Amino acid sequence: MPFALMADKKTQELPCGVMQANVFRRPGEFGLPGGFGLEEKPIPIAGPGEAVMQVRLTTICGTDIHIVRGEYPVQPGLTLGHEAVGVIHELGAGVTGYTIGQRVLVGAITPCGQCEACLRGDRSQCGGPLGGWRLGNTIDGVQAEYALIPNAQANLAVIPEALSDEQVILLADIASTGFAAAERGEVRLGDTVAVFAQGPIGLCATLGARLMGASEIIAIDSDPSRLKMSQRFGATSVVLAEGNPLEEIREVTEGRGVDVAIEALGTQETFENALRALRPGGRLSSVGVYSGHLTLPLEALRAGLGEQTIVTTLCPGGKERMQRLMRLVTAHRIDLTPLLTHFYPLSEIKEAYQLFQSHDPGVLKIGIRVSSIKNKGDKCCGKCYGSENRRQ
Repeated sequence: MPFALMADKKTQELPCGVMQANVFRRPGEFGLPGGFGLEEKPIPIAGPGEAVMQVRLTTICGTDIHIVRGEYPVQPGLTLGHEAVGVIHELGAGVTGYTIGQRVLVGAITPCGQCEACLRGDRSQCGGPLGGWRLGNTIDGVQAEYALIPNAQANLAVIPEALSDEQVILLADIASTGFAAAERGEVRLGDTVAVFAQGPIGLCATLGARLMGASEIIAIDSDPSRLKMSQRFGATSVVLAEGNPLEEIREVTEGRGVDVAIEALGTQETFENALRALRPGGRLSSVGVYSGHLTLPLEALRAGLGEQTIVTTLCPGGKERMQRLMRLVTAHRIDLTPLLTHFYPLSEIKEAYQLFQSHDPGVLKIGIRVSSIKNKGDKCCGKCYGSENRRQ
């Protein structure tokens, strides 16, 4: 639904100190009541080292769909979502160098920057396995009017005035993840790369391979519209998944196989195909989210003697990563706005989820516009704004 058609729709007025949030209650089928939806929650309060963001734009991610379907477990009552642009509403003690009202981007991964994992460079694993992914996983996420941001000093990336919300929102997760797939795959100048699946992350992986200097990029997907988009993002060859993609890859590479295969869907079939597409000594970079058992075909591993490397990736986060990605946008090296194919208001987020999970042709990423209850300075009861009043 074009945003222009719903500009007058606002989130309902709520009492001061209360916000609306998209809350997960239990796994289930789409279209059935009660699984998830908008609920009232207290506006969060920033503690030491934290910040509260007034959300302007958020999105729906494939991982949110896994959660709603029960394929990835989270606690009932959790606010969903992990990609957001907003303005700083409140700063906790110890957070310096920022001002209230600054527009900021927060990555899906919010590392502390101080633990052993962060200091050795594994910021996505902050504090333990998958520990950097907090928003919409272990703490309330950002599909809400306000969101609490942990480790704010390490995670609030100020957005340059020249960049719009739409230009940067997808840097928070899918761009950082897709680019990391190419980085972890160690794509080199002149490499041949195959990217299996051209959803939003796969398209960003295709773009990442182009940025890193791949000479041939083979995009594989079952949706012709996504393959067409992949050519805009750097694919030099496109292959329909319904045919015999491995045979077509062999033809493109003259039987050699690809230097790097990127798996961006998270199924047994795409993982196996990515492994079989590799040349001896090649690298498989996996960014798919696997919700079942994954097996390795021994013949594709060449009995374990093929010297292939398999790496996995969780989205890199932190403000330094977000700043780097925003510099690419500022320099006109990347433009992710074509991936934002639909917009909905927060009040219609269930309809947005329904469309996103349908995999209808032409649906890539759905932006959720958030209308806040009040702006700082509006007349209210005096208990909404400022940590001192709100803690009384």
